[in-house]
Amino acid sequence: MSRRFAKDPLVDRALRHSVRDGVAYSVMAGAGETYFSAFAIFFKATTTQIGLLASLPPLISSLAQMFSAWLSRKKPSRKQIIIAGASLQALIWLPLMLLPMLYRDAAVAIIIGCIVLYHASGSMVVPQWSSLMGELVPERRRGRYFALRTRFTSVAAFVALIGAGVILYLFQKYDMALYGFLCTFSVSMLARVVSVYHLTFMHEPQPNVPALELPFNNEHWWQRIKQARFLPFSVYFACMQLAVAIGSPFFAVYMLRDLHFSYVQFMAISAASVLMQFLTLNSWGRLGDVFGNRLILFVTGFIIPVIPVMWLFSTNLYYLIGVQCLSGLLWAGFSLSAGNYLYDLIPAQRRVTFLSFHNVLTNIGVFCGALLGGYLGTVLPQSMVISGHAVHWHSVLLGVFLVSAAVRLLVALLFLHRLQEVRDVRPMTATQLIFRATRFNALYGMVYDVVAASKRSKKMAETKSNV
Repeated sequence: MSRRFAKDPLVDRALRHSVRDGVAYSVMAGAGETYFSAFAIFFKATTTQIGLLASLPPLISSLAQMFSAWLSRKKPSRKQIIIAGASLQALIWLPLMLLPMLYRDAAVAIIIGCIVLYHASGSMVVPQWSSLMGELVPERRRGRYFALRTRFTSVAAFVALIGAGVILYLFQKYDMALYGFLCTFSVSMLARVVSVYHLTFMHEPQPNVPALELPFNNEHWWQRIKQARFLPFSVYFACMQLAVAIGSPFFAVYMLRDLHFSYVQFMAISAASVLMQFLTLNSWGRLGDVFGNRLILFVTGFIIPVIPVMWLFSTNLYYLIGVQCLSGLLWAGFSLSAGNYLYDLIPAQRRVTFLSFHNVLTNIGVFCGALLGGYLGTVLPQSMVISGHAVHWHSVLLGVFLVSAAVRLLVALLFLHRLQEVRDVRPMTATQLIFRATRFNALYGMVYDVVAASKRSKKMAETKSNV
């Protein structure tokens, strides 16, 4: 990795290790987190239990983020909190792997409890890491740096996801799927250990100042939150995550239980979205740097509601892979722009507090959405009469997906027009952005990076030879 991310060598080294940390973390997520629902379904989890699996972790994670913000008052070093939370997350893989085998009657409850602790320990890291990275990454390179980092992490997640799917498939062929999960989860635990190693190289440029970061002990803290520029966006983002969570936890249930897909088919559909994100993130980052994040949020936010509706039309594997490719394209732009937009809105000295509040709102939205989706999955009818025509679904979860799409569209209509760009950017219309996004050359980003890196290496070699 020959490029420089910052002029300060300590910051540059920290940002390089942050990329490696992200890669290792993504291996854990791709080989492990992706298959949490599949692991629970293997132990015969019901739709309601899958709803709890999706809803309880974000709720507890909200409390963990508040604890993280409180802890920063007692221990000003954000780096120490980050390493402690990440280390605890690595350790939780052990009970998650072993206890369900030892206590099979309570396996699903144990899985849910371990995953709650897993996400809670990870959530302790989030506000501290976000605050620190917001200070380390130069503002003018923020979009490109995070796009590059996310591309590397997407590749890692993609490879890990595929590898885990193949392993599970091979073990499943010999009726040994449980040992396949143990194998992939062991890799995930090791990857998190590697991630912790790279986190030790993070650079903390200045002490964390509790008086500025944590106004919660002040009676006027809520007034500060209400007056903050980030609040309207945080409310929108939380509502969108609520709408998404109504359906997203149940796609795995739909594929594995209702469509009886193999782990390889499940992996292929999941990997399609990750691959498309990898291929387009660099282009989204460049567009966001030049034309602003608000426009990307507006366009992708209005198209995202279409995705769950497309699952109603066919069960063909290749069709669903195509749907996931479109989903990956949209979510790559939305997620990257949302993160960068939030950095632009929040002042550096209050990032821990405001990011904690933002993440709490988001997690509460996910909790409510997943809980609602789980409830709808048990009460929605499998057939109904619309305008005199009988409609019969082969799975009640299709109704859940339709509700998720409707709520996503409602949230977009209510909030997106209120967002304002906060940086000076070049103007572009929504139509022009759609044209650019739909004509992304999938290989362009990779070719650009390879050529640019080779030119830099050649220039450095020539410079050394002239010295």
